[in-house]
Amino acid sequence: MLRQDLQLSQPRKKKKNLGRGGKKGTYSGKGNKGQKARSGAHVDPLFEGGRSTLIDHMKKKRGFTSRTKKRSIVQVMDIEKNFEDGAIISVESLVNMKLVARKNIPLGIKVLGSSKLTKKFVFEKEIFISEAVKKAIIAVGGEVKSVELEK
Repeated sequence: MLRQDLQLSQPRKKKKNLGRGGKKGTYSGKGNKGQKARSGAHVDPLFEGGRSTLIDHMKKKRGFTSRTKKRSIVQVMDIEKNFEDGAIISVESLVNMKLVARKNIPLGIKVLGSSKLTKKFVFEKEIFISEAVKKAIIAVGGEVKSVELEK
């Protein structure tokens, strides 16, 4: 089959030529004067004749939402309330206690807080811990197997 022998399955519809004479009458189907009656007329679809558009009247969402994902934050006092002395704290144990949502695990978990600890805990490697919390855990006699926080 040659390229010049190809044909459309349905013929193309002929474009409506306005303002070219013929059987359309005096104004050629464009109405009486105005911007749309002129040649090369284009009106912005959002233009509403000079009044404020619907979009301008809508309430604006104030503030800022960052596009970068953040780690899930768990407070030390929440860990102390929910876990017993000597508990091994891992990602799974935090999810089981419903301190972290399962969907947020890939972003990482960070332990923050300023409250004093009274129980010993062992933290697994996957959990990021702030310096203040790390000192508090070690002071009580707990253990931190955590990776250092990258800056």
